[in-house]
Amino acid sequence: MDKINIGIVVAEFNYDITMMMLQRAREYAEFLGVNVSRVFRVPGTFDMPLAIKKLLKLDDVDGVVTLGAVIKGETDHHRVIMDNAARKITDLSLEFEKPVALGISGSGESRLQAEARIEMAKDAVESCVKMIKALRELK
Repeated sequence: MDKINIGIVVAEFNYDITMMMLQRAREYAEFLGVNVSRVFRVPGTFDMPLAIKKLLKLDDVDGVVTLGAVIKGETDHHRVIMDNAARKITDLSLEFEKPVALGISGSGESRLQAEARIEMAKDAVESCVKMIKALRELK
């Protein structure tokens, strides 16, 4: 089977949390024998779809992992961010027929809850890799 190459799109908003997520994702990809061919940093979760689309167009990217933390603030802004990002992420996966794993924690979580969910970055890598393998078996 061909080597699996993934891209990672990571939000810089809540940097302390998301960079730890990126570290966990890279380590887990290495553990699985998966190559992280590209890492694309974006300002926030809302900015991810364009970066995801650019990565999905590349031949050396079999799937994309998204990493972010949408923490609840004073308003319901977090819901708008997460709902729109999740919807577009799904649309892009279907459009390009490549998996895009949702490794974005939230919405509505506190900072402590986001810190407790840093390890979910590994789950997103695993999900992406499993989907890539399953799709390859269909061919």
